[in-house]
Order: sequence, then structure tokens, then C-alpha cells
Amino acid sequence: MISNSNVVLVVDDSIDSIHMLNDVLEDAKFTVLVALEGAQALTITQNIRPDIILLDAIMPNMDGFETCKRLKQNPQLADVPIIFMTGLSDTEHIVMGLGAGGVDYITKPIKADELIARMQVHLANARITQSARAALDTAGQYLLTINAQGHLVWATPQVYQLLDNSGATQDSIALTPAITQQLRDWISHKPETGRQLSLQQLSTELSVEMLNLIDGKEYLLRLTPAHKPADDTQSLKQQFSVTGREADVLLWIANGKTNREIGQILEMSPRTVNKHLEQIFKKLGVENRTSAAAVAIRCLARG
Repeated sequence: MISNSNVVLVVDDSIDSIHMLNDVLEDAKFTVLVALEGAQALTITQNIRPDIILLDAIMPNMDGFETCKRLKQNPQLADVPIIFMTGLSDTEHIVMGLGAGGVDYITKPIKADELIARMQVHLANARITQSARAALDTAGQYLLTINAQGHLVWATPQVYQLLDNSGATQDSIALTPAITQQLRDWISHKPETGRQLSLQQLSTELSVEMLNLIDGKEYLLRLTPAHKPADDTQSLKQQFSVTGREADVLLWIANGKTNREIGQILEMSPRTVNKHLEQIFKKLGVENRTSAAAVAIRCLARG
């Protein structure tokens, strides 16, 4: 059953079509927002994040395909499904819609039951994706992707907060030109996996670590606040009554490092790291490293 909290943005220049869709969607317990043209849709989504968007393919001034591309440039809309509404059912326009960032299309005249059924499927898929990104945050995996031009493509929720708090974004959604330029220059030198870049001109220190190139066009990065290890270790010792060495291990667990990596950093064997982890789990009252990392991250965030 669709929740009352779902917000749908309908983008269509036809008043008759809007009236019909409004009745259908309100009967299905959606909150309906309306834009009569692409530019208006872009303005609305700067301030409100809908759960799903219904987009007419053929509109004056800015057609649905261009509108979709511009909507998807907003990282906050990365997980928001866009369904095209069109009277054009030929393959060329279907491909154009999907290529612009749409997840589905429905042909006019619209059948109400079919529309709601498709929306339910895409809303469910979007929520799974959003939950996965939130889970990455909980595990301390502050991940984001950028393209070759240095523009932000998507990020986990905590990354958006860290970037916004440090002054790395404008309008809370796009990276500033200065940060975009730094990332573009760094990417152009093809950094290897594990290489890091300290971001400059921010109110708080942040760095990114190269993880992988996805599909040959997007770069997966990990964002890391520039902690002062000694201060963070002391905070963990005081909060959890762990030894200094256990606090060191816990700190690097919170930074997403494996036992092998921690052993290299702290100059100890992975077996010794694991022994420290056993004691850490007992003292924190947790069962695994993911839970330990989440507890440590919350402690460091408060500090």
C-alpha cells in the first residue's frame, strides 16, 4: 500500500492531463506537485525533493528529455525515479527517455491502474537504493561518485552533510567550482586506487580516497574528515574505557580499514588486530566490526 508521505511531481503543459492525473494520484494517496514546464520543475526541485516524477516528453521551450537530464544533474534527485509520459511509442523516443535518466515510460492515454502499479514498483526500488546508501553511512563508508569533469553524481546521506558543513557545496547539492576544479585536475592524472587528495579552501579539512572506476565513466571515492589521530584516540579511550592500542584499532575500523590495513598502519599482525577487536567488542557491547565502527563514528562526530 502506498504511504501518505509520497510526493509526486507532475510535469506537463496540458491542463486537461494535469487535472486527470491529479484526481488519479490523490485517490492513490499521493501528495501532488505540478509544474507546467521544465524550467518550473527545476525550480521546484531546488527546494523540494519529490519521491517520484511524472514527466511529459513533449513540451514547449524545454522538452521532457532535456528536463530529465537537467533534473538528474541534481545529486539529491539521483534516486528519484522519473517516468516519462508520452504519446510516442516508437523505439527512438523510448531510448531517448531512458538515456536521459528515466526509469520507465507510459503511453497516453494513460491507464490509471497501470500508472499506479508502475509507480509502486519504482518507489520500492528507489527505497531499497536509499536504504543501501544509508547503511553504508552507518558502517562508516562515506562514499560518493564523480564524473571526469569533477561533478558530483551521487553520494551517501552523510557525505552530503559533511560536504555542506565544510563549504564544499553550493545550494547543498552541487560542488563549488573550486572543489570541482580540484577533483577534475586530480582525476586527469589518473590516480591509482588508494591515493588520496586533501581538498583545499574548506572550513573543515576533508580528503577523498580513490576506490574504483565504474563503467569507465564514474569514479568511486571515499570521503574522510581530516581527523587528528591523537585527539580521536583520546576521545575513544575516554568514552569507551579501552586501552590506547584498542583505541587506535577502533579509530581505523571507523575509517573503514581492514585488519590487514590496520596491521600495516599500526605495525602489528592481523592476528593481533583481531585480538584487540575481540576486547573492543566486549567493551562496547557489540557483536561485529560494523556495529563497532558505527558506535565509534557517532562518538567522533559528537567530538
